[in-house]
Amino acid sequence: MTDETAFLPASCLLALYRDRKLSPVEVLGETLRRLERYEGALNAFVLYDPEAAMAQARASEARWHKGEPQGLLDGVPVAIKDTLLTRGWPRLVGSRTIDPNQLWNEDSPVTAKLRAHGAVLFGKTTTPEFGWKPLTDSPLSGVTRNPWDRERGPGGSSGGSAAAVLAGICPLAVGTDAGGSIRIPASFCGIFGLKPTFARVAVYPPSAFGDVAHIGPMTRTVEDAALMLDAIKGPDSRDWHSLPEDDIAYRERVREGSLKGKRIALSVTLGLAEPEAAVRAAVERAAAAFAALSAHVEPADPFLEPPKGIFEPLSLAAFWKLLREMPPDKAAVMDPGLVALCRRGQNVTQEDYVDAVTRRAALGQAVRLFFDRYDLLLAPTMPITAAFADPRDDSRPNPNNFPNWMPYTPAFNLTKNPAASIPCGFADGLPIGLQIVGPLYADLSVLQACRAYEEATGAAWPPPGLEARLAAIAATPDTGVEAKRWKARG
Repeated sequence: MTDETAFLPASCLLALYRDRKLSPVEVLGETLRRLERYEGALNAFVLYDPEAAMAQARASEARWHKGEPQGLLDGVPVAIKDTLLTRGWPRLVGSRTIDPNQLWNEDSPVTAKLRAHGAVLFGKTTTPEFGWKPLTDSPLSGVTRNPWDRERGPGGSSGGSAAAVLAGICPLAVGTDAGGSIRIPASFCGIFGLKPTFARVAVYPPSAFGDVAHIGPMTRTVEDAALMLDAIKGPDSRDWHSLPEDDIAYRERVREGSLKGKRIALSVTLGLAEPEAAVRAAVERAAAAFAALSAHVEPADPFLEPPKGIFEPLSLAAFWKLLREMPPDKAAVMDPGLVALCRRGQNVTQEDYVDAVTRRAALGQAVRLFFDRYDLLLAPTMPITAAFADPRDDSRPNPNNFPNWMPYTPAFNLTKNPAASIPCGFADGLPIGLQIVGPLYADLSVLQACRAYEEATGAAWPPPGLEARLAAIAATPDTGVEAKRWKARG
């Protein structure tokens, strides 16, 4: 396997396995080489486990040689975000408060389904502590960097997963999203990320954020996301919200359908905030591409009021519960920014909380009525390109002022709608994301629209300029990478 094949979609890898032109062992070997080549500069992984992964790859290779592949993803490397349980590996969620030296003998539903479909699980990706913010840095793992520009972050909280996919380390990664944590990194890194309809993919352990938490695929192509969604969707009794199986083969139907006659709303501000000029222009060009595909596109905003006033009291109450249950000695080693946010939750009154719940119901109703008139909504994923990774004293987007630059994504967690981010352009060498939102349960429509847009715009991997950035990263010393090599515990 070479750098050129490192960017092949999972669907192509599977075809090459089938034709015996490539083996899962070769692919995993390149995955591990790329991880070790780039990890010193990117810091996208908490741990990787080459021995266990190679055993999985060899078993997959044997199955392919027999012509008996296991499931939909046999032999495809998949990175797991470290908010999920993975048998044999610790789940540390970016926190020093969790002891890694304990028995880890359970898979989250997503991890179990990936394992059942033959995916090669090779490592866990970084997250801010308890997934609390749209950046990826933590007291445990430090700062994760964006492959396009190491001064910038990949976004969060699924930033490690996004950086790994962008760098060609793996074609598929798991992300979680309680306020934009799949879509923000997808936008900042220029990959594809899907937040499915709430509960389409089972969540366990339960998120501190309750019923705004989604799990979904982070990939380079829409077809790979459809394939991965097929593998991870479906109910699990540990998640009482989880939806019944929908009996849709997304991988088979993602190319179906047409945008002709589709009623599409365009909102370049969502009635919330003006994006940077380059972002506005890119989103308007994307809308023109939809119109060229014979969709009917018109301006429309879905919100009657800013959703921030609803999201904030609900999330602050959840944060306060997290801190309230933390022993004082453990709270002392938490991210100070997270602790300060948690303490703000003390000020959320019962009346504030109930009012937010009531207003959330009204918001959900308004958005559902909006989608009675429209099939899809187009909007920016983010008003900016990638924020700086390290704190700054100025007003440019950075960790000190993140509440000011993430206005567009949390609303669709409150309403539970499927929403995706797909690349739609560049500004100063950094990608721009287009957010495509659909009605509740219309995951297929969102994927089909994204696939039609991807095909119409001729998206290619790797994008121009990426290989030069990766070559510069490869020259960075790999200090600390070996320490992340996981040793199986007896």
